[in-house]
Amino acid sequence: MSRKIRTFVDAGVLITAARGTGEQALKAISLLDDPGREFLDSDFLELEVLPKAVYTRRSAEADFYRAFFAAVVDRADAAGLVKRAIDEACKSGLSAADALHIVAAASLRAEEFITTEKPSKPIHRTSLVRVRQL
Repeated sequence: MSRKIRTFVDAGVLITAARGTGEQALKAISLLDDPGREFLDSDFLELEVLPKAVYTRRSAEADFYRAFFAAVVDRADAAGLVKRAIDEACKSGLSAADALHIVAAASLRAEEFITTEKPSKPIHRTSLVRVRQL
């Protein structure tokens, strides 16, 4: 049995898969369905996508997110990540959410961080984990 790629996705990938149409949505769904990957997450990622879908009663979208979170193999412990996120945000110019996701991915030893952000965005400057655009 071959080793799976430990992968952390950002909220944009999940939102694109849940709500999107066209080529980007197909790419996101294909990534999430890749049997060669095992997915990682954090409370911060769940907080970014699930509450709005629940609050606005988009039940199919909320169910999609819940299914993703139920299938992840490892979740970052939020305690202690905030200080590291502040340090990485200062170093790489990241937003608060991106910094939290990056340090969570790094703490779980993710091999890839997949994002919908363009290569010109600050998230691609981090050296804590390899960042790849969807």
